[in-house]
Amino acid sequence: MKNKIQEYRKNRRVTQQELADVLAVTRQTIISLENGKYNASLTLAHKAAQYFGVTIEELFIFEGDENIDITEFMLHSSVFKKE
Repeated sequence: MKNKIQEYRKNRRVTQQELADVLAVTRQTIISLENGKYNASLTLAHKAAQYFGVTIEELFIFEGDENIDITEFMLHSSVFKKE
């Protein structure tokens, strides 16, 4: 998943460590997020969006298979199948 964390962080003139401290994660997590090697949890995405004053959708770019059709998921998930 792509994101605009680095763009927003640089616009605010915040270091990776400062952002990590605010979001209660490690600097390595911020590096991994910015490089697209780590997808944020919903909680982390929410915290980051709140910090930058934007929506999650503005901060994170959902593409391709990341957009899950919940109906399709429910039809194929054993959790929702009747026995």
